[in-house]
Amino acid sequence: MKHGRSDTFRFENRRYAGILLGKEIAKLALKAPVLVLGLPRGGVTVAAAVAEALDAPLDVLVVRKVGMPGQPELAIGAIASDGIVVHAPGAASFLASISPSFAVIAAAERGELRRRERVYRSGLPPLDLAGRTVVLVDDGLATGSSMLAAIRAARKLRAASVIAASPVASPEAAARVAAEADHTVFLETPEILFAVGEWYERFEQIEDIEVNLLLMRAARRHPFKPPRFGGESQNRSGSRP
Repeated sequence: MKHGRSDTFRFENRRYAGILLGKEIAKLALKAPVLVLGLPRGGVTVAAAVAEALDAPLDVLVVRKVGMPGQPELAIGAIASDGIVVHAPGAASFLASISPSFAVIAAAERGELRRRERVYRSGLPPLDLAGRTVVLVDDGLATGSSMLAAIRAARKLRAASVIAASPVASPEAAARVAAEADHTVFLETPEILFAVGEWYERFEQIEDIEVNLLLMRAARRHPFKPPRFGGESQNRSGSRP
């Protein structure tokens, strides 16, 4: 969905964007149990505000962008756990020439993905999404590759329904994501999206400690509990070190 604001509109910061996004998602009347998953790092700040709006638990689903050799900010794909790999639109046309580099970069990103999972999950059991309505949140979608990786990861973890949400997305990314998610919520879909940060007044770098603080605060409000159906589920403590 698009609110039709002027091209000069920008969100004050990620939290403010999350408050607005949460209000829109709340209109969907999602089926319980609902779990909000932020895509680290910036997406977790947005997701924290969404979780508050939905009065739902918050957790993370770690994905990693694969950047163009020499231009790491330009995504040519994304990865998630369990061998999930997504190629960005247009990557197929030049993938053959960069496939060795892609493999090397993806391998390095898998190492960072595992590191972040250790840091953010703090020794907790793996995510249990079986039977849950999962809301995946990022701070912006340029190619949509990271969100697609997250959607596919959530499907593998047997989420009952997957909602993809972000304050801003390019039309191309919105269409790609809509083809795989059960529902999407995007506040802005500008015709041209050069960089996600351009849509924020403040778009500072988010550090690991900030992600963990957001998760700790959310865990105090909603200790994570397994759904009461679908067989046995692993119990998880909402506390973090």
